[in-house]
Amino acid sequence: MTTRIFAPHRREVLAGLGASAAGLIAGGAGPSVTAQLALQARPATLASKAGQPATAIWELAAVSHLGTVRLKRGDRCEVVFRNDLPVPLAPVWYGLNGATATDPLRARAPAAPDTAETSIISISSAGTLLADFRLFEAGLKQPARPLPIIAAETSLVAVDRDEVLLIEEWRLRPDGTAVPPGQDPKDATRFYTVNGKTSFELSAAANERLRLRFINGSQRTVLAIKLGGHEVRVMALDGQPAEPFPARNGALVLAPGGRADVFVDTATSAAFLLHDGKETHPIGRLLISGARERRVPLFEPRPLPSNDLPEKLDLRGALRFDVALGAADAAWTGPANFSTASAPAFRAKAGRTVVLALKNPAPITTVFHLHGAPFRLLDTLDDGWKPYWLDTLAIEPGQTQRIAFAAISPGRWLIESVATDWSAPRLVRWYAVD
Repeated sequence: MTTRIFAPHRREVLAGLGASAAGLIAGGAGPSVTAQLALQARPATLASKAGQPATAIWELAAVSHLGTVRLKRGDRCEVVFRNDLPVPLAPVWYGLNGATATDPLRARAPAAPDTAETSIISISSAGTLLADFRLFEAGLKQPARPLPIIAAETSLVAVDRDEVLLIEEWRLRPDGTAVPPGQDPKDATRFYTVNGKTSFELSAAANERLRLRFINGSQRTVLAIKLGGHEVRVMALDGQPAEPFPARNGALVLAPGGRADVFVDTATSAAFLLHDGKETHPIGRLLISGARERRVPLFEPRPLPSNDLPEKLDLRGALRFDVALGAADAAWTGPANFSTASAPAFRAKAGRTVVLALKNPAPITTVFHLHGAPFRLLDTLDDGWKPYWLDTLAIEPGQTQRIAFAAISPGRWLIESVATDWSAPRLVRWYAVD
């Protein structure tokens, strides 16, 4: 079948979305649709280094929006997904908790090439989300770009600007073609982009308060990102508000797929620096021109509005499970071979606290991702937790980390494991909340 690019006019997309909304609500009942989003999986190009031709990649794009996709907490969003790539795909939403209908392996089959499907999702939390089809990377012929999505708070957040910084890692062969993750990157060189640019610049005036949403779009590498000459206040991690705290040494350490919302009060021009565990890379600059006049000075920022997650978790009465990550446990499998008949990693009754002891037997750092709920990272003595929520965690070789979450969303949910090696396979299992 010939693949064709689906590129309707934005008005046509929105008109089609509105026309189909009523038919998607069962029996015509239920809450009304408050937002629309048209997504397209399609071929794209990557602007390579100077003097080199553009590199072919794939991407998930929002054809219904100009610029960053901005929804808001409480939206009931109608999503039309069109697959114009030659392999079955489905968008996977990272940070969208409590929406089992979005799970492409347990709840729905991926969309075939040259087809479209429509669904309705509820945006239950504000935060930085990531829509992505790279879970299906075994069939991808090109490396792919995910789509950041902002779910805004229902109350005003006191910042002057709100910017997304999607940081991506690429491996290029000498002929300029790109190596998809999961394949041997022999003879390939790595380089990084910010929002698709090899030379990123963010312009601002001095004395502005910026909300910067950093996303590690790399699929294998833990990255540390630093903005020189500024205090970086962490306000949210993996889409969930945190008790504000200064980034240690001004650097953010993000696992693949990890997100961090920070506040920065601009002062002077400075470089964005990235460290990938081997070397430091300048990836962009904050350029300051002029100064913003203020009637009152900037005060310490207040915490972001709550997403109504539990204030406390019952660790004493928790269900406890050991989960060994990666291929050492034969229950893990690639997404292409996932079976709904496979046994769950664990089961829990709705309303219980679950504690997982995540063991990494591999000789390399391995990344764990939990679908369906954010979790707390427990202290070493298992008597408390860090003052933030996560959905993604990097675990060092031979180490065990304990996490806890509230099993409040019934359904069948995925867990992911992938080693921080470019050629390592992405592996999945599932768990049940009854």
